[in-house]
Amino acid sequence: MNCKNCNAEATQNYCPECGQPMSLKRIDRHYITHEIEHVLHFERGILYTIRELITRPGENIKQFLLENRSRLVKPIIFIIITSLIYSFVNHFFHIEDGYLKPDESSTSTVGVIFKWSQNHYGYANIIEGVFIAIWTKIFFRKYGYNFFEILILLCFVTGIGMLIFTVFALLEGLTKINLLQIATIASLAYCSWAIGQFFDKNKPMSYVKAFAAYLLGMITLVILAIVIGILIDTLIKH
Repeated sequence: MNCKNCNAEATQNYCPECGQPMSLKRIDRHYITHEIEHVLHFERGILYTIRELITRPGENIKQFLLENRSRLVKPIIFIIITSLIYSFVNHFFHIEDGYLKPDESSTSTVGVIFKWSQNHYGYANIIEGVFIAIWTKIFFRKYGYNFFEILILLCFVTGIGMLIFTVFALLEGLTKINLLQIATIASLAYCSWAIGQFFDKNKPMSYVKAFAAYLLGMITLVILAIVIGILIDTLIKH
């Protein structure tokens, strides 16, 4: 038989060239379950990933980058899932409605940009990670990690940051006590600690530089969004 994927000749159940099964099973409940498990990487465990990133973020992310990439949930999937979890809790309890006015998005392009970010935390966090990665690369350039490796680090770290927001959002939704500011401080503290631990956990300056890189990355993104929004509004008016 010839493989239907690469046309190579095959005598076994799988193609010797590309590994494609020679006979595909029909899609059923087991197939759907397996695909969901594969995407979320439940074979190893998203809870396992969360635990490892909370207890030993630096060591585990280094292992993912340099040694073993099957122990943790894939970083892009991880940050999207954690962002979706926070978005669900936020919309269920309407947490941010008390802090952000929903009608602000209709007054300017800047408002539209920030409203989009509020409604698409997964993508917004990845974009934010790009700017934080730039500053992190500047502050930790002597360690030899490239931009994309630092971006993977930030996907994991920011994912846990979103889970911290989720916990405080749940507490605020249940108690009606304003906790979003505390969540911001806790998330920033964790991210600074995790990034500092990744580069050199024995140097206090690592945590200071990590905090500065994270804060400057967020500020840079906000400034850029405001500048772009103002420029678009100016062009529209003229």
